[in-house]
Amino acid sequence: MSVRLRFAPSPTGWLHIGGLRTALFNYLYAKKMGGQFILRIEDTDRTRYVEGAVENLLDALNWSGIENDEGPKYVDGELKEVGEYGPYVQSNRLPLYRKYVDELIDKGYAYYCFCDKERLDAIRAEREAKGLIPRYDGFCRSIPIEEAKKRVANGEPYVVRLKLNKNEDVTFNDLVRGKITINTDDMDDQVLLKSDGFPTYHMAVVVDDHLMGVTHIVRGEEWLPSTPKHVLLYRALGWEEPTYVHLPTVLNKSRKKLSKREGDVAVGDFRKAGYLPDALINFLALIGWSPDTEDEIMSMDEMIKEFSFERVSKTGGIFDVDKLNWMNAHYIRNKENAELLDLAAPFMEEILEISQEEIMNNREYYEIMMEAVKEDCDTLKVVAEKCKMFTESEVHYDEDTKEWLESEDMPVLKDGIRKLLEGKEMTLEYADEFMKLLKAETGVKGKNLFMPVRCLLSGKAKGPDFVHVLYLLGKDKILERVNK
Repeated sequence: MSVRLRFAPSPTGWLHIGGLRTALFNYLYAKKMGGQFILRIEDTDRTRYVEGAVENLLDALNWSGIENDEGPKYVDGELKEVGEYGPYVQSNRLPLYRKYVDELIDKGYAYYCFCDKERLDAIRAEREAKGLIPRYDGFCRSIPIEEAKKRVANGEPYVVRLKLNKNEDVTFNDLVRGKITINTDDMDDQVLLKSDGFPTYHMAVVVDDHLMGVTHIVRGEEWLPSTPKHVLLYRALGWEEPTYVHLPTVLNKSRKKLSKREGDVAVGDFRKAGYLPDALINFLALIGWSPDTEDEIMSMDEMIKEFSFERVSKTGGIFDVDKLNWMNAHYIRNKENAELLDLAAPFMEEILEISQEEIMNNREYYEIMMEAVKEDCDTLKVVAEKCKMFTESEVHYDEDTKEWLESEDMPVLKDGIRKLLEGKEMTLEYADEFMKLLKAETGVKGKNLFMPVRCLLSGKAKGPDFVHVLYLLGKDKILERVNK
């Protein structure tokens, strides 16, 4: 039987880093095993639904290189559902859940509950005051089913709850954590069907995973306490249980769960900051998983080949931005100039105030600019910032240029530069021999030649290959800076 894994987010906001890693681990295992990766939208919590969240999710996954085999996806620019197990949006599957809720009631595994909010709040407050776990007291469990159905027929508001046995151990196996046992006395009679007719997560997820043939449930460890309820539902409905995998949490440097209050966590934030998708995916894969290799830089295909749940950690992994920046810089350095230009062009348009059309119409020039700056950049935004030295009319001199700008050789070097540019254009070939010609013209050599000229023209004592600097500045900008 082919393995089938799913990523099933709720459209309650933009896709965050932890969610992307969960999607990635599902995707890697599905592809490694030759199975299917499913995307399902769990939108039963209508009060928290965010308009545009589904489109943001698909955009983030596509940008990241994670393409689903089934579920909502763009086909020829149009959003469609692909696959034989649809609908893949829970709000379009409501009749299915009702059918299985009724079956659980008829089998005695669930019951109608008519308690109102005031009573539930009072129960919770009372238990909390006594230091007890705040949970439902089972008041409606003893209502005869005939009476309960009459009250339902009369229009009385109700929910449906799972009926847990007292003091029963529920045991299941997790591929990361091994054998886990939780007692029902530490659990609640969970609501399965809400008063608005929508199922809760716990009911819908079990029904959907079974009907869609999902073989492995891979999700964050925050769902671990809910898993026994899902196990009991599988058993009550007579269904084969899937394999469970609960992933360690993505933590910040303080070893606390990533929070928007402490910085960016949405995938879109990292995209806007100029991180490359292959770098972010590579980085996320290594948070909580270690391949059986010394390599840290891995393509998606290499990660698929190496991935296994046996090498997923039980403890939370640290989201180290410094490590991400190092990895992103590696990917930027190793991009072909043409591809890097395509990626950097939107940032250049914003920062340099040069239209993307103009950039693309002068590709050869701007590709050389990419070659000049990419060695020392850790985001695409930094790439664009570094390009400013070639496009701005004003030169911003660093503090460590002062000594060289006041060099006694500066006057003769300026005169030499002017003379060498008379009747000449600064082609790439001429830039390659320019400093040799300047040495011959002025008699100045070594550091006394190169450092004053570099500082004068670029405003920096260190920087890109100087042949590129000369060519990218061009004759007019060089003379403008010399004459200032």
